[in-house]
Amino acid sequence: MIYDATTRIAEAALCLRARLGGSRALRERLVYTGAPGPAAIWLHAASVGELTSARVVIEALAARHPLTVTTNSETGRALAQDWGLPARLAPLDLPGALTRFLDAARPTLAITVEGEFWPLRSRLLAERGIRQAMIGARMSERSAGTWARFPRIIEPMLGRVAALSAQDQGSEARLLNLGLPHRALLPRLDLKLLAPAAQPVPPDSAARDRVILAASTHEGEDGPVLDAFAALRDARPDLRLILAPRHPDRGDAIAALIAARGLSFARRSAGADDAPSGGVLLADTLGEMARWYARAGICIIGGSLQDHGGHTPWEPAAHGCALIHGPHVGNFVEAFDALDGHGAARPAGDLMATLSRLTDTPDEARAMGRAARAVLVDRAGDPAALIARLDDLARAPGGPDIGII
Repeated sequence: MIYDATTRIAEAALCLRARLGGSRALRERLVYTGAPGPAAIWLHAASVGELTSARVVIEALAARHPLTVTTNSETGRALAQDWGLPARLAPLDLPGALTRFLDAARPTLAITVEGEFWPLRSRLLAERGIRQAMIGARMSERSAGTWARFPRIIEPMLGRVAALSAQDQGSEARLLNLGLPHRALLPRLDLKLLAPAAQPVPPDSAARDRVILAASTHEGEDGPVLDAFAALRDARPDLRLILAPRHPDRGDAIAALIAARGLSFARRSAGADDAPSGGVLLADTLGEMARWYARAGICIIGGSLQDHGGHTPWEPAAHGCALIHGPHVGNFVEAFDALDGHGAARPAGDLMATLSRLTDTPDEARAMGRAARAVLVDRAGDPAALIARLDDLARAPGGPDIGII
């Protein structure tokens, strides 16, 4: 094969470079250093994002089996090591590197998180009878179009996959069209939503009913939110607003906007933990958004009132917030369509009128919050069935020529 010949030439050049003083990372990826210990499962994730999204599954498997983690980045490796897992940089898709890695690790099961296809890795795993699985698999329309031009490469790789859980319906359909066997399909699982779906839901309370959160606002959004709140507060003086800008360094400018409207306020950066009754808490700090989601019954999604594509609705949905968004939700079109369709979110429209309705009818806002949580849990999927299937694959005896099972 042309690919085989190319990889051998590339490996010879890289090995020479490593011997002549190449980086430590290169030597590790060639498996000249840091060889893994024996492990039933080899789990590969590209970097920090993929690892973080799959943490629920990774930790469940690590509790059952010896497991080694590989990543393409040093930051990903460090994260896995911080979790107490054996981790190293992934072997390059080169014959010598992969042989040295597999000789040392001797896994029964190789799992890839989200989406990487390496022809040589796939073939060598199959030749050794090491089962292959993918979790949270993604395949965009663009990538599918590219792979469709190389059916002699992608079809054998997908044909060797024993179990695959796609991230979404579109990815699943595209993977099947490219050659994934139907027998390999597991229920879909959106890995990035597993952690939010596991988040405990704050209990309904009269206190939450009276708190509105504007989350991750951008310049140009704070003024309309403050105007709506000021008009609303005239009829409901017990309401509170938490205004959490996307960029806390805008705090002074936002404080001036609040003062110009005659609203009382306190700043989190000055140590405040709550808004005064009828006033505003300016949450001008980083890393505390979950705290504010738990306080508020209603959440206005920042980045959607102005054209910034909108921010994630899933974190406030995890906390059971009623969701309000502007027209600019291009970053999460499918998510907002689902949430709107299930009565969990609604367009802001006349923001003051929308807020007035929800604060006057707290049962309606609570029902929206429950619906948002239900949509989140449904889209995240249940990892239990996936973990059980991977557990079975890791325990089953292997051997040459069982790459397809």
